[in-house]
Amino acid sequence: MGDRLDTGGKVSSALDERRLIRRARRGDEASRRELVDAHKDRLFAFVWRLLRNHHDAEEISQETFLRAFAALDSFDEQYRFSTWLFTIGYRLCLNHLRRQPPLSGGTDLSREADHGPGALEALAASEQARRMERLIWQAVDHLSPQQKAAVLLFYREQMACQEIADVLEMPAATVKSHLHRARAKLREMLWEPLGEQRPQIRLSGAS
Repeated sequence: MGDRLDTGGKVSSALDERRLIRRARRGDEASRRELVDAHKDRLFAFVWRLLRNHHDAEEISQETFLRAFAALDSFDEQYRFSTWLFTIGYRLCLNHLRRQPPLSGGTDLSREADHGPGALEALAASEQARRMERLIWQAVDHLSPQQKAAVLLFYREQMACQEIADVLEMPAATVKSHLHRARAKLREMLWEPLGEQRPQIRLSGAS
């Protein structure tokens, strides 16, 4: 991960980010906008994947930034600002999910692969590979919130287990356990739909 940050196409150092945070603490609106622009896309993608609802994801992403800036004086600069944002966003997502009625019924992944809302980015040349990625990420949607968050942060955000532990506010060993159980559950769900493709399961980059 390093100490570099993608700010909408511009690369700046972690030191530059700390300077932005210090100016934002003093009420500088331009610095706040730069921090939002630097992190809004990744935060929204994470929240949307957890909630699977565009409107709710927009509201929670906005609320995440509002809470982050309201409590900016308490931010510990030894951590990355993105880690703090993901932590706040994750808490808000959990609270939101607890208020939702539980899902019922099973999931036919092979049927959903043909008829589901598969807005899958064309990351593979073959239709077979695209189908496999779609099946995998549809299966991820049926993990527990903790397992799903761990998978998203590990594979999509390329976070180390300790950083994921900071976001999810749990021991690193528990994160590793969630990842292990998530992989086992995914293998179980994908055993029949993927057939001979099972050994090639990858969780990289699909949307």
